[in-house]
Amino acid sequence: MTHPHLAPPAVHVEVWSDIACPWCYIGKRRFTAALDKFEHRDRVRVTWRSYQLAPDTPAGTRTPESEALANMKGMPVEQVRQMFSQVAAAAAEVGVDIDFDTVISANTFDAHRLLHLAGTQRDALLEALFRAHFVDGEVVDDREALVRIASSAGMDADAVRADLESGAASEAVRADLREARDLGVTGVPFFVADRALAVSGAQPEDVFLMMLQRAIDDAGARTREDQAQSDAR
Repeated sequence: MTHPHLAPPAVHVEVWSDIACPWCYIGKRRFTAALDKFEHRDRVRVTWRSYQLAPDTPAGTRTPESEALANMKGMPVEQVRQMFSQVAAAAAEVGVDIDFDTVISANTFDAHRLLHLAGTQRDALLEALFRAHFVDGEVVDDREALVRIASSAGMDADAVRADLESGAASEAVRADLREARDLGVTGVPFFVADRALAVSGAQPEDVFLMMLQRAIDDAGARTREDQAQSDAR
């Protein structure tokens, strides 16, 4: 039995990422490009979730990223710079000009709070935060810098300043971090469709397109199965 009145099944993709993660920036660009090409784009809902690669990073230290990573990993700074050159090359392929010489290590908790408060500006704010951190050399744990960045993405500066001072959305960020632990997320970016299909890392567009198609197909199969069971009653 067919049911032409049934709406096509939708898919919910959740993405755990961190603003201080260059591969998350690259992954966002690749995933967005894939999503724009996907023929069922209107049936995909995307939620960007919080993750912190270095949650213990002190806010306000203004340490160069190369130095902070060298200290954290116990690596020579020159080796870190070589790693960064490879990442910058990958970023250039998706139109992002990362200048690691100007990137400042930051605690991203407040920035993640703002993303939860951004509403319809969330995607624009995420892009603005990535650009501020990796391209413009902004200090994204400085609250006045965050106010400027959020304002550039269409948010009200006074409201943002008040929210940052009040601790708004702190629990929402912590909830995302807990869910990441519960799902076994140990690295980002991490993409999950309907809590059933996962892709880890800044994969090529073709991989994301396959994930999206598989998720749509699986959602359709579940809908048909549910309807068949309903018809059988």
